[in-house]
Amino acid sequence: MLQRTIILSLAVLPLALAGACSSASPQCHVGADCASGACGSNGQCLPATEADGGADAGHPAYEAGAEASVEAATEAAPGDDGGAGCVPDHDGVVTRAELPMLAGLHASFLIAENVTMTTGGVAQPDGSVDWDFSAALSGDHTVVITTDDPSGQWFASKYPGATYTSKLSDTQTLLGVYQATASALDLVGVVTPTNGAPVTEVSYSPSAEILAVPMQMGSTWTSTSQVTGTADGIAAIYSEKYVSSVDAHGSLKVPYGTFDVLRVQTTLTRTDGAIIETTQTMTFVAECFGPVARLTSKTTTYPQAVPGDAFTQVAEAWRLSP
Repeated sequence: MLQRTIILSLAVLPLALAGACSSASPQCHVGADCASGACGSNGQCLPATEADGGADAGHPAYEAGAEASVEAATEAAPGDDGGAGCVPDHDGVVTRAELPMLAGLHASFLIAENVTMTTGGVAQPDGSVDWDFSAALSGDHTVVITTDDPSGQWFASKYPGATYTSKLSDTQTLLGVYQATASALDLVGVVTPTNGAPVTEVSYSPSAEILAVPMQMGSTWTSTSQVTGTADGIAAIYSEKYVSSVDAHGSLKVPYGTFDVLRVQTTLTRTDGAIIETTQTMTFVAECFGPVARLTSKTTTYPQAVPGDAFTQVAEAWRLSP
């Protein structure tokens, strides 16, 4: 059976985050204090991206040109790509124009594996939640995640509508093959980087809906896919069901800075014959920056309990970093 962790947060890499301007005193404490929606770790507001190229297009958080795992807008209107010129409006709704979905981007993330974390955050009187994932975790290491053009890759002909590919997990080499539309980021396949044995190449029918836009508190989306093809050189057929909801909003602190976010909870249920496996993922999405953190639970096998909405045993923790 094909083994992989759920892909969610990195279906969309954060937009370019230019260095915070210097100042002797803090400009901000949370993202809401800044017009850009992002407060740097040094207490200075991160500037919004600018259409004239003022954004740091080479910054590992987002390289102008394309994106990786969550959005590239093959069906979006010109200029509706969440790229340069996007300025958060703090209205609690993440639209298609506020999510970068392109190929050719890269972002730096601190990643830790098999760690215990407090993921539920601290509830605030106004109904929001404060999360702090900025502390160092055991085994932390920096990984540059890229979104790559499928054309020219060995599997390109099998996914003619794909927008980009991106790594699914830090512990494996498998790539997710994604298609971005005006309303969603879809997973259409999973492949090995090369066609050398043992090869993996599976297709989703229909495609799995990873993120949907516009999203706001209470938004939900669900998809069930039949997955067929070759996994580790062996014929494979199984099903995957993704159930997602935006269930919380608030302020998130990661190594890069502090952001106003929506939390997307996704439950992935994979059924392979009599084997049923469940994985829970939290993806934290900021306007104009996309996912700035992703936490994935350890996988449980039926009839074990499904991970809750504040699981503490984290298989992989991804946090945007400088």
